[in-house]
Amino acid sequence: MADVLIETAVPILLLMGTGFLSRKFGMLKQGDERVLSAYIYFFALPALFIVDLAETIFVPETLSFVLAGIIPVFFVVAIYGLLYAVFRITKNTLYLLTICTIFGSLAFFGIPFVTFAFPSDQTEHLATLAAATIGIVAIAVSITMLEFYQLGESAKLEGLKHVIKRLARNPLIISILVGILISVVGVKIPSHVSTFLHMIGGTTSAVAVFMLGAFLYGKKYVNLTKAFGLSLLRIVFLPTVALAILTLFKLPSMDHSVLVLMHAMPVAVSLSVLSERYDFYRETIASLTLISSVGAIIYLNLWLFLLGI
Repeated sequence: MADVLIETAVPILLLMGTGFLSRKFGMLKQGDERVLSAYIYFFALPALFIVDLAETIFVPETLSFVLAGIIPVFFVVAIYGLLYAVFRITKNTLYLLTICTIFGSLAFFGIPFVTFAFPSDQTEHLATLAAATIGIVAIAVSITMLEFYQLGESAKLEGLKHVIKRLARNPLIISILVGILISVVGVKIPSHVSTFLHMIGGTTSAVAVFMLGAFLYGKKYVNLTKAFGLSLLRIVFLPTVALAILTLFKLPSMDHSVLVLMHAMPVAVSLSVLSERYDFYRETIASLTLISSVGAIIYLNLWLFLLGI
């Protein structure tokens, strides 16, 4: 346990700290972290998704892994829908609870954490597959809700059309579908292209965690109590739901652990960007990102302990 704690906490703290200090001492200016984010979003992650998914053999066990990963997302969405229907919580509360629960940093934080904890090609493939399949559902639901939030009482059909257009142009979704298609068709990526994709994809972990540190510097953090309460949705609630649902699946212990950990990842950094774009609880989301990202170094290792790793 101590070895795993060192393997995860030390690299993440050093990378986040370096990113944070790069802003503090002026090596990076305000807004420079968006360049790093764009690099990950448009180049590194798509390359990683394509090459890892293309190398994945989709057998029944793989499909069970995918299904076990996405069911918890649908389950919590159904729970919140029930709360909205029965207890008449407001639509904005419904959107806030749902998005803060399902929109996790699966790729930017999840893949680095899992690969630091279990450095092997197998766990990288598992983490990438989990991030791709869970992420595609979470992104679709979250973007839809953000569009509806912005529309208010306006026509929802227009908003839905806009969501479909946005998702159709999303580079992460496109790369996921391309990688799966290559695997299903059985086409082998040429070795020189595969090497290129692995090289770019391999930069994802370090750049993503470094960018997180740079992103956290200089933000205004308020509503910390409310943000802490919302952070518990991903720290405790969602991974507990996943743990319960996974008892229905006979998955290998490593597959089981990776899925629980991915559902426990902190809220996605990109949610802060989206909250500004949609004027969606901006200050609360910024505080939520801080609490869940910094706290992840501690609570994710507690989950490792609970999982017996």
